[in-house]
Amino acid sequence: MSKVFYLTPEPAGADAAAGNRASEVVASGQGAYTGTVEGPVLDARRRPLHDLRISVTDRCNFRCTYCMPREVFGADYEFMPHASLLSFEEITRVASVAVQLGVRKIRLTGGEPLLRKDIQKLVAMLAALRAPDGQPIDLTLTTNGTLLARKAQALKDAGLRRVTVSLDALDDTLFERMSDSRVSVSTVLAGIEEAGRVGLAPVKVNMVVRKGLNDQQIVPMATHFRHSGHVLRFIEYMDVGSTNGWNLQEVLTGAAILERIGEHYQLEPVKSQYRGEVAGRYRYVDGAGEIGLITSVSQPFCGDCTRARLSPEGKLFMCLFANMGHDIRELLRNGGTDQQLAHRMAGIWQVRNDNYSEQRGKETTQRQKIEMSYIGG
Repeated sequence: MSKVFYLTPEPAGADAAAGNRASEVVASGQGAYTGTVEGPVLDARRRPLHDLRISVTDRCNFRCTYCMPREVFGADYEFMPHASLLSFEEITRVASVAVQLGVRKIRLTGGEPLLRKDIQKLVAMLAALRAPDGQPIDLTLTTNGTLLARKAQALKDAGLRRVTVSLDALDDTLFERMSDSRVSVSTVLAGIEEAGRVGLAPVKVNMVVRKGLNDQQIVPMATHFRHSGHVLRFIEYMDVGSTNGWNLQEVLTGAAILERIGEHYQLEPVKSQYRGEVAGRYRYVDGAGEIGLITSVSQPFCGDCTRARLSPEGKLFMCLFANMGHDIRELLRNGGTDQQLAHRMAGIWQVRNDNYSEQRGKETTQRQKIEMSYIGG
């Protein structure tokens, strides 16, 4: 039987004292949801909460220039201590409530999520969650692929459905330069192939395109992944975080990317599968598969954004480009009930009005934004 949370003040009772501190945390939050949660909860722009992205660590073994530049995230950079991170049980509890609020897709991310010890145990816990109608959630994970070959089978056995792998070039020299690592492309490709072999498919391969740096890899990447069964997705270079030195002149638009590929292979558009799907889909006319375009800069999709993000230490963010989050951990660790947690999360979502990508060109001052390595892509 699925839970239904009735978000009205709880009567005083035996557990009232234990919940006093939790009630203060709820009361201090932005927004106050007063209805009955039967899902989905809508934000101020009538967008449902459908996707939850959970960052399980702020650590990564790459230092990609557009995400974790080494001059900022160097050897002396202090990452979060393990005690600050949400436990697997805490993450699962938040996720369980989120599912009752309408979430149907959960993505594990980082940092590099495969660096979190025993990540397959968390996967198993989340894979057991069910929507109110009894259906399983769509559980996925994003990784840089370095540890994927050795962990793919365990992740699949634990209940993971699919993986997305970041790969910005096939040329080893360029790949090592962009990732600022000594990892070879062959290591990542081996991880992709093993993920496909064990059934974590279709594997989605994400390529961030920076004009003048790796845009000459667009066609070679398209050629490599045609007929592979994997889905290559091209991402416009975005101004995530505040440390990557983003420059609009380095953005190659999705239209330009599509034009380059079209010079070699004929493509046709494919309808989106659900509201909030971030990638525009195109398939090869000759049946060689499909590609995706994520165009947050040139064609913002804020109007259909259905994603919330949970940080490693338990802050709930409403936008990839946000500068602040809402503390959930304090409620978890101070006796809050599931009903109070649902009240808090629904209240935060209900007043959400974020649309940064639509406002990017209109802002007159540069805002500080959370780093993607902390909140996940």
